[in-house]
This record gives sequence, structure tokens and C-alpha cells, in this order.
Amino acid sequence: MRTTADSSDELSQPDTPGRGPRESGVATVEKTLAILEIVAERSGASAREVSDALGYPLPTVYRLMQALVNSDYLVHLKGQHRFELGYKLDRLGVSLHRQIGIPSSVRAEISRLHSLAKTAAYFAVYRGADVVVAFVVDSPEYPRLTPLTFGFHEAAHATAFGKIMLAGMSSDQRNQYLAVHGMAPLTATTATDRVVLDSELEQVANSGVAWELEEFVPGQTCAAVGVRNASGMIVGSVAISAPTAALTPARRRNIEHLLRDAANQVSRYYRSGETRRASTATL
Repeated sequence: MRTTADSSDELSQPDTPGRGPRESGVATVEKTLAILEIVAERSGASAREVSDALGYPLPTVYRLMQALVNSDYLVHLKGQHRFELGYKLDRLGVSLHRQIGIPSSVRAEISRLHSLAKTAAYFAVYRGADVVVAFVVDSPEYPRLTPLTFGFHEAAHATAFGKIMLAGMSSDQRNQYLAVHGMAPLTATTATDRVVLDSELEQVANSGVAWELEEFVPGQTCAAVGVRNASGMIVGSVAISAPTAALTPARRRNIEHLLRDAANQVSRYYRSGETRRASTATL
């Protein structure tokens, strides 16, 4: 007897007039992407679980998951009555890394920063209108902050690498960025007042270094220095994160020195055009 909708033939169920209308256009795309995200977040899910989580009718979920399976974005594990991510997503990930194109020389500098500072080390860049984490080096002894992995592009107002890049924007650029991304209160110390943030960013621009004290993750502090191109514009940033309790005044001074040195080295690559050549070579 069939006791659940998650049988091995679940993908064969058609849409019927009584099961809800077919979506079109943007609505279909939004539903399809939401299904992919749920499957990714849960490391796999049944059609019923997806339907319950998203509130979509089961026939709609069947149809969209069938399309994703046919396109290799999902795989259907019939024996387990569940779906997992498909192989095409890995190819998309590889292409994304190629397009951002961080050359080996820049990667080596971030690795050196990690080793010398004894912290997690990060490199962030502009990608369109976003401030994006493009490379991270950490270790079991000096782990990264959990949200900060390749592709993270949120909360520039609450991160050191974001603040150094916001400080380098024109007023119009900063207004546009914050209008889209907002200033969410991530911790009790996150700057959510625009006047306060602008005052801090002015100090960051004058000093050339951004410090973030437990504004992004409680108990953690970050620092960053900007990377500049041949025109002197900030196009990226090098950054570190460490437990607040471990950052004595002497260690903070040492970290600032290491960050400035790493930023100068990476800026050399941008001024020489090496990053452009590396990005072009991978496309």
C-alpha cells in the first residue's frame, strides 16, 4: 500500500487542473531556485519535505524537480525517496571561481598573511555592485568565521573588509550600495545608524585601516586594509579575523603592519595587470 507521496515514481505525477495552475516566467524561476536551495541546505530532501518547507503544491514540486533532474541540477535517489544536488552545479562553481580569477601570486600573499598573523586571512573584491569574499586561508588552529567563505557578499557595514571598501566608494556609490543591502543589526555593537557609519568610514579612509569589534560575530574582531589599482582606487581588501580576547594592543599593531604589507604586495599585482591576465587566461 502506498503510504507516502515520496515513492520512486513520484516524478511521473502530472499536473492536473485540480492540483493547481502552471506557473510562468519569474514565478517559476523563483520556485525552481528555492527548491535547489532547500535541497542544498538539507544535504538532500524528499519531494514531500520540499513541499512542506516551501508551501508549494506537491504537483508543482514534482514538475520542477523533474526539470532539474533532466538538466542534471538534481539527482533522484529512487531507492531512498530523496533528491540531492546534481553534477552540473559543480561545473557552475568551477566557472564562478574562474570568472573571479584570483591569481596564484595573490593567493600566496593571503596564505603568507595567515601564517605570519596567526589568524584566518581573507581577500575580498568588487564584483559588480557587491563586495565579495574571493579567497580565504584558515586552519584548525586559526579558523575562519563561519559565514565567511568564498562568495559571501553581505554585511559590508559590519565587516572590516566591507568597511574599507565602503570607505573607498563615492557618496553616490555608498548610497546605492546601502540602499540595496541595508544595515542589519547582526550583533549588539553593529553600526545601524548611517550618520555613525559615515563618521567611522571617514576615520577608516584617513587611517587606511578598518577595525571591526564584534559587529559581525560576537567575540570576534576583524581588521582590513585596502588594495589599490594603478589609479589609486580601492578595488579589494586583505583582512584577518581573530578572537577579540587574543588581540592585545601590541598584537593589533603587528597585525596592522602585516595587513599593510600584504595590501601593498597585492596592490602591486593589480597595478601590473597580473590579475587581469590571470582572469583572462582562465576563461
